[in-house]
Amino acid sequence: MYRIVWEYEVKSDRIAAFVELYGPTGAWSSLFSGTPAYRGTELYADTARPNHFVTLDRWTSAAALDAYLPTVQSDYARLDARGATLTVRERRLGAFESEETDG
Repeated sequence: MYRIVWEYEVKSDRIAAFVELYGPTGAWSSLFSGTPAYRGTELYADTARPNHFVTLDRWTSAAALDAYLPTVQSDYARLDARGATLTVRERRLGAFESEETDG
């Protein structure tokens, strides 16, 4: 299993829109659901800071993600631009592999 973890500081007045876009049934998840290599997104809200979030995207492998991204390049760019209007800061915390499979 391959996981990518992102951290976001969301504009206070844009939290609902952020959750809608980045949540497990949001537009990002829908974009990635075009391939069986995508295993879902988890969205975590910080209990101490209401505008701080972390997402965890699950893929079968880094290679599968790398192969899929070029097929959705323009939609990816559009969603990324939309997400940028909702956040103060976005940071990729890392990509992690494990022997675990989900299934």
